[in-house]
Amino acid sequence: MSQDVFTAPGPRDDSEIERALVVVAHPDDADFGSAGTIAAWTEAGIAVTVLLCTRGEQGGFDETPREQMPAIREAEQRAASGALGVTDVRFLDGYRDGWLEPTWELQRDIVRVIRDVRPQRLLIQSPERWYDRIQASHPDHMAAGEAAIRAAYPAAENAFAWPELVQEGLPPWHVGEIWIMAHPRMTHAVDITATYDRKLKALQAHASQTSHMDELDTMLRTWGGAVASGFGLPEGHLAEAFAVTRLN
Repeated sequence: MSQDVFTAPGPRDDSEIERALVVVAHPDDADFGSAGTIAAWTEAGIAVTVLLCTRGEQGGFDETPREQMPAIREAEQRAASGALGVTDVRFLDGYRDGWLEPTWELQRDIVRVIRDVRPQRLLIQSPERWYDRIQASHPDHMAAGEAAIRAAYPAAENAFAWPELVQEGLPPWHVGEIWIMAHPRMTHAVDITATYDRKLKALQAHASQTSHMDELDTMLRTWGGAVASGFGLPEGHLAEAFAVTRLN
């Protein structure tokens, strides 16, 4: 007996989206994985908020005192996001870089931001490990992804999940679609050829993480070209890829 194959619908057109929320573990995560896409969204008139679960104090490649890193990386993220047209950059307090877990507290804090921002589109990191590119599956990335997807469904739209948030003036909110970066099964590519220069500028703003990378431009173009080729885009184009699912 033949079995029907269900094909998930693709993402909604950008013209249908007013607000998007990006949730990641560390400064620079969103920019490595999706800066070209975020720049395209802001150019399309979408208001983008970037939420960081930590300040990435374990990052860096020199002898900068660790107590200085949170402020350094926060400033770098704000500069990087500014290069993409994002002015709403938020950091959660109380979560340590390298120790992130999808706790109830983290889920509640993400729910609070979802209900405040009211995004139709949520971009997160993958809660699933990608063995073909293990570096993308940092444990903090997976924890942030798991907490964010639990926050989006069902908690953000359930009035009885953390009722104190309703008392704070944050009623339930339904997120229409979720985009997942660094997922083992990508379903959608965004052509970032026109916004690539802004992606590069954003990543250069993360000087504590990228200033030692002499081949940063070459590396990003190689990655972007491989994604574009894999999704059948013309030669010379660059792309970022995501797994996209709708919450109807």
